[in-house]
Amino acid sequence: MKTINIHEAKTHLSRLVAAAAAGEPFVIARAGKPLVKVEAITPKSPPPSRLDILPGVFTVPDDFDRMGQNSIADDFEA
Repeated sequence: MKTINIHEAKTHLSRLVAAAAAGEPFVIARAGKPLVKVEAITPKSPPPSRLDILPGVFTVPDDFDRMGQNSIADDFEA
């Protein structure tokens, strides 16, 4: 892993960040002493859909959006 001093890191920050994002982490040092490690952040996987929690256990009927449509309409018209 490459070690870069602070002055050089400030001068070439864009290039160094692009390299870190591409999988080449580096260490920033002051007076030869390592201070921080810069590396790419790995994205988190998205949370499962609410219906993916119980696959095969719970199914949504094809007419779910229309269920009770007639009785609801009757309630409003009465």
